[in-house]
Amino acid sequence: MKPIYIKTKIYQGTNALKRLESIQNKKIWIICDQFLVQNGNIEEVKNTLKGNNEVIIFSDVVPDPPLRVIQKGIIEIKKIKPDVIIGYGGGSAIDTAKGILYFAKKAKWTQDVKFIAIPTTSGTGSEVTSFTIVTDTQEKIKHTIVDDDLLPDETILDAKLTTTVPPKITANTGIDVLTHALEAYVSKNANAYSDALAEKAIELVLESLLKCYKNGKDEKARDLMHQASNLAGIAFNIAGLGIGHSIAHQLGGVFHVPHGLANAMVLNQVIEFNAKEEKAFNKYVDLAYKLGLVEHKDNKEFAMAVLLEVITSMKKIMDMPLTLKAYGINEDDIQTHKETMAENAIKDLCTTTNPRHATQGDILNIIEKL
Repeated sequence: MKPIYIKTKIYQGTNALKRLESIQNKKIWIICDQFLVQNGNIEEVKNTLKGNNEVIIFSDVVPDPPLRVIQKGIIEIKKIKPDVIIGYGGGSAIDTAKGILYFAKKAKWTQDVKFIAIPTTSGTGSEVTSFTIVTDTQEKIKHTIVDDDLLPDETILDAKLTTTVPPKITANTGIDVLTHALEAYVSKNANAYSDALAEKAIELVLESLLKCYKNGKDEKARDLMHQASNLAGIAFNIAGLGIGHSIAHQLGGVFHVPHGLANAMVLNQVIEFNAKEEKAFNKYVDLAYKLGLVEHKDNKEFAMAVLLEVITSMKKIMDMPLTLKAYGINEDDIQTHKETMAENAIKDLCTTTNPRHATQGDILNIIEKL
C-alpha cells in the first residue's frame, strides 16, 4: 500500500504572482540568490506583497546548496522567526529554503510557518516535492533528504518569471524535466497516477522545450514547460527516480556539472541500461507509441531506437555537451574520482527505485561511457 499525497496548493497561469497580494501583516523571509537581487527581479515580488508586511531578504543562495549556506540560514531563521518563507528562484533557492526549514524544525526553532515556493526556472519540480538536495563541499558529495515536511504549502507558477532565462539554462532545466518524467515513468514504484503525470509532462516537453530554447519570450511555450516541470515533480514525488539522478548527483558534487546538464549526459545511457529489463523496455516502447513518435505497426526495437534518437536530437539542437570531455573535464580527474563516484551513486536514495538492479560496476561503466 502506498498513499498518494499531494499537499501543495498550486496557483498557475497568467499573473499567478498576484496570489501574494492576499498576504497581509506578516513577517516574510524571501530566500533567493544575489543575481535576482542585483537585476531587480526581486522587486516584482516585493511590490506584489502589499499591506503592512515586513519583508526580509536572504540572498546567499548558490548552486548545489552547500551545508554552510543552510547553516547560516538556520541561524537567521532563529533570529527572524518569520510567519512566511518564500523560496524564490531556481531549484537551488527552493532546495536551500527546504534545507533551512528541515533542520530548523528538527531543532524546534520554528513551527508554524507557511512555506511558498515560486520557481523562476522550469526544471527541478522542487516546488511540489518532499525532496531536497544538499552538498557537502568538503566530501564532494550530494545528500538527498526526503521528508513530507519539506513539501511547500503553496506554489506559484507564473511563466512570465521564466522568460528571461538564458537558452543554455533553458536547455539544462528542460532536460531535467524530461529526466524526472522518464525516470518516474519506469520507476519500481510507478503507478497509474505517476504514469499519467509523467506521460503528460513528457508530451509537454516535446511540444514546448525547443520553442522556449529558440525564443525565450514565447510565453505560451514557457507556460507549457512550467506545467511540465510541475507535473514531472509530482510524478517523481509519487514514484521516485533512478540511477540517472544518482550519477548526476555525483557529477554535480565532484565536477560541479549543472544538475540538468548532468542528467542530459547520462539520460540515454541510463535508458539503454534500464531497457534490458523487460518491463522497463515495454514501458519505453509504449511511451513512443502513445506520443506518436512511431506508428503501432512499427516493431518495438524501432520504437525504442526512435525514442532515444529524439532525445539525442533535442540535446544536439540545443548545443548541449554530451560527454564530460566536451564539457571540459580532464580525463585524469575522471579516472581519479570515478570509483568513489560509482560507490556514492549506489548509496544514493534514487538508486533504490531504479527499475533494473544496478551494481557499482554498472554505474562505473556508465560513467566511463561519458
